[in-house]
Amino acid sequence: MITKIRWHIVFYAIVSVVVISCSSHKEPVEQKPPNIILVLADDMGYGELGAYGQEIIETPNIDKLAETGMRFTQHYSGAPVCAPARCILLTGMHSGHAYVRGNDEWASRGAVWNYDSMFVNPNLEGQRPLPDSITTIAQLLQRGGYTTALIGKWGLGGPMTESIPNTRGFDFFFGYNCQRQAHTYYPLHLWKNSEKVLLSNENVAPNTKLAKDTDPENPDSYNKFTLNQYSPDLMMREVEGFIDNNADNPFFLYYATPIPHVPLQADSKWLTYYQEKLGKEDPYLGDRGYFPNQTPRAAYAAMISYLDEQVGQIVRQLKEKGIYENTLIIFTSDNGASYAGGADTQFFNSNRPFGSEYGRGKGFVYEGGIRVPMIASWPGRISAGSTSDHISAFYDYFPTLADLAGIKELSSNDGISFLPTLTGEANQQEHDYLYWEFPEYNGQVAIRDGDFKFIWKDLLGEEPKVEMYNLKEDPGELNNIAQDHPDLIDKFSSIIKKEHTLAAIERFRIPLLDADTLMLTSP
Repeated sequence: MITKIRWHIVFYAIVSVVVISCSSHKEPVEQKPPNIILVLADDMGYGELGAYGQEIIETPNIDKLAETGMRFTQHYSGAPVCAPARCILLTGMHSGHAYVRGNDEWASRGAVWNYDSMFVNPNLEGQRPLPDSITTIAQLLQRGGYTTALIGKWGLGGPMTESIPNTRGFDFFFGYNCQRQAHTYYPLHLWKNSEKVLLSNENVAPNTKLAKDTDPENPDSYNKFTLNQYSPDLMMREVEGFIDNNADNPFFLYYATPIPHVPLQADSKWLTYYQEKLGKEDPYLGDRGYFPNQTPRAAYAAMISYLDEQVGQIVRQLKEKGIYENTLIIFTSDNGASYAGGADTQFFNSNRPFGSEYGRGKGFVYEGGIRVPMIASWPGRISAGSTSDHISAFYDYFPTLADLAGIKELSSNDGISFLPTLTGEANQQEHDYLYWEFPEYNGQVAIRDGDFKFIWKDLLGEEPKVEMYNLKEDPGELNNIAQDHPDLIDKFSSIIKKEHTLAAIERFRIPLLDADTLMLTSP
């Protein structure tokens, strides 16, 4: 009996050695490059998600991304408005170097705000185009073997220019080419690649008011602002179709949703939910632009929860396709919450803990205008439920996504890959500072250097103002300490001289920054 047992032991030992030996000679299984989904909300404030402290608007699916991934607390947009933020995200160049540094409707073409004219003449659509000399991250990923798609809002060139998504690195495009067209969620048309897709909506131009002598308390007074085909519904179908068609290939999906940018036009299910939750409220009659809405707070909250539901749909689809574990999902916003169009962002404390009122949110380089939520989820690669205070900005996506895809040859950019932060490595490089310049809202510059934030504003006015804040002690930027730090004023002057280049487009130039001598003094 003892002999038999020993023989069995020897036999299994021999088999084990053979198995181990054979296994050691197997060819390693090649890991498929990860899919990348970048969801870019439009005008969503830092505090509009439950994961960032929102107490009224419900966002369980996006919050779940934070629970399964990493929540960034010090992430910044590249600019406080749409077009330059998107340019900086795609090109990796900060606003002292970027080609597009502000919104530019390119009015020299003609009646660019006339929606009838735009529908007839696509030459009137779109914003200032990117030149061919500039490389986007989508082009790099495309060259690296990724199938790429932009679904949502473009804003970086008109339909008849050399700069449409399909020429800037995207294999597939569906959505709004033009930011102005996105001022209604029921447009006459959208674009699929270079083809115009006609929709069964009437032409109700943005800023249309209630008909004369109508009752603002009667729901029927608002019927013309809810039409047949809701653009976010159509976009989501294309998102699902793209994922279905590319589940076997590495893909980059840039979902640039127009939500929650006004006008207030919400999905009926979520609108009813928030009307019941929030109760009676005063109608918005369109006095701050865009469309009127009978229950503006309910509509705004409904739009965000609708987007949250779409994020949940994306995650479920990835799981059904068996590609969830090999997909990095990033959720962020192009700038802080707006003050316009009936969006009562002060009621929701949308930029919490920063200001949401005019002058402190969208359009301004205070924290409420440029600090944005950012969540990254990648099962098994990003530590679940983690939080990072790594200071990063939109121009970091360019090297980060290239790093993720194993692309080594990059065009010139201002970013630093934050992939080490995502994967928990110890070799994360840090920015010496972050830089913004913005030619709109009377001209502004901002620099984030450690805990210190420098702002130089009213640069196009007669009396430019210098401000400085210690964000660690004063995150709301309420106590201007510039007069206490003349040495830092000199340092920030040097940074501006180093980082600013003459804008290629005259509209984006700030004469004070282009002068031979930088006239910057403490208050």
